[in-house]
Amino acid sequence: MSQLSYPRPVGVAPGNGYSHVVTGPGRWVAIAGQVALDDTGSVVGAGDPEAQARQVFANLDACLQAAGASFADVVKLNFYVTDIAFLPAIRTARDEHVDTANPPASTAVQVVALFRPDILLEVEAYAVVAE
Repeated sequence: MSQLSYPRPVGVAPGNGYSHVVTGPGRWVAIAGQVALDDTGSVVGAGDPEAQARQVFANLDACLQAAGASFADVVKLNFYVTDIAFLPAIRTARDEHVDTANPPASTAVQVVALFRPDILLEVEAYAVVAE
């Protein structure tokens, strides 16, 4: 069971779909940026940001499970997108996995390109697993 807390910083406007601060005791888990590749290395959802986001979150889920963690343990998500207009589709996929009442801290950055032109987003995650 997660022992994370979500302090509300005084003097900082509330986040829209993210927390400014997440803290908790336990083992640190860092997950490299995940993209919309399936288990064979094929792109899922070419040209479709929501389909790619769903695959990215499936990959993140698999990585979290491999570390003995779940999305309840995620304290930070970093989003790298080739078009910031993809954020609503990405949030739809994200909200199927995170506690929207206490979402993780997040950063979203628009980038010129990712490692392949058919990849629209990359997401990395950090989690703290209770010992």
